[in-house]
Amino acid sequence: MSDLLPIFPLPNVVLFPNVFLPLHIFEPRYRDMVADALSADRLIGMVLLRPGWESDYEGRPPVYRTGCSGVITHAERLPDGRYNIVLRGLERFGILDEDHRCSYRRALIEPLVEGELIACDRDEIRNCRSRLESILAPAIERAGAPDIRLDAKMPAAMSDEDLVNALSQYLDLEPLEKQALLERPSLRARATSLVELLEMKMMAARTPAASNVAH
Repeated sequence: MSDLLPIFPLPNVVLFPNVFLPLHIFEPRYRDMVADALSADRLIGMVLLRPGWESDYEGRPPVYRTGCSGVITHAERLPDGRYNIVLRGLERFGILDEDHRCSYRRALIEPLVEGELIACDRDEIRNCRSRLESILAPAIERAGAPDIRLDAKMPAAMSDEDLVNALSQYLDLEPLEKQALLERPSLRARATSLVELLEMKMMAARTPAASNVAH
């Protein structure tokens, strides 16, 4: 990854490593970004806009400092200049500074390496996977349980690492919840936080029903 990375800030999208993200690019500045990326290393960094972005969206409103780079694996240029692209997440990064010489935003970044997993990490992540499956199975069967909807089926053959990252991106969570998961310093920490978040949501979903029974 080059140090100066084009960044694409959005208010509701968080990208995770090794997860695919389809995007429709229509703003002129981000058409320029995609064209430049396609002629170079095909890399774009996804970052989340901070609350209050609405007042300065056309400018350069503040973003969260942790994002995820992605490589353009598919690109379709439409006759009017718009693009349909697919990104595959690569690695997390931290923003050190921004460069303002282009129409779109570019950032000086440093990779945030999660490091090699040791045996106890893998055991804990595997345990988290079992807990995630037990939490999500009833919700998937109900097909529409609030806050725990899946946008895509997760293959049983998917690795523990890819499953944790895919669920973090595809589950119907709030953008700030996804950002908090992305910022976790390791895959083990992300897996644990995801389990805790979903268990909290399940508990909150059951509370009104319990109150109604009591009355």
